Amino acid sequence: MGIMEIIGIAGSVSLLAGWRLYLCILGTGIAMQSGVLPVPEHLESLSVLANPWVMGFAGFAALAEFFADKVMWLDSLWDTVHTAVRPVGGALLALAIVDPSDPAMQVIAFILGGGASFVAHGGKASARAVVNASPEPVSNVALSSVEDVATVGLLYTAYEYPLAAGGVALVLLTLVVAMLLWARRVIKRLFFRTPKVEG
Repeated sequence: MGIMEIIGIAGSVSLLAGWRLYLCILGTGIAMQSGVLPVPEHLESLSVLANPWVMGFAGFAALAEFFADKVMWLDSLWDTVHTAVRPVGGALLALAIVDPSDPAMQVIAFILGGGASFVAHGGKASARAVVNASPEPVSNVALSSVEDVATVGLLYTAYEYPLAAGGVALVLLTLVVAMLLWARRVIKRLFFRTPKVEG
């Protein structure tokens, strides 16, 4: 596996972990255990994710996140609690993907993986805070469901097609930047409106 494929997979997984860390862990573990996901020999360090105890904990946490993420304001509280958890989890997943015999590459993967997860988490949390300001709950559930489906689909794509993993990472990064810009515009419009001068 080439360096670009490894970087693409590490980038994709760490960005996805910023959205759904537990789902990334559970999905990877299930796919590895069932043999559906052909994980290259180089990624054998990820086999710990197929451990039944790890999968059980990740499944419980993913289920809790699934429901918490659909409830207005509870999702923002959940995101606040996970501001430290998701970046560390994304950094550790990226670390597990790179070659353990290259310490410099591992440090780079850890830093970039944590940064990518933090950026993805920030985009998700910002977009969700904006959606929570709307009075109806449908947009919240819809956005959360799109994140669930996108996480599963993009995670599968990143592992199944390592050459496409870089493209997946770019798509995710574009989505995150778009969410951040959209959230910034909406927040600016809501909180920094200039009052009309009566004349």
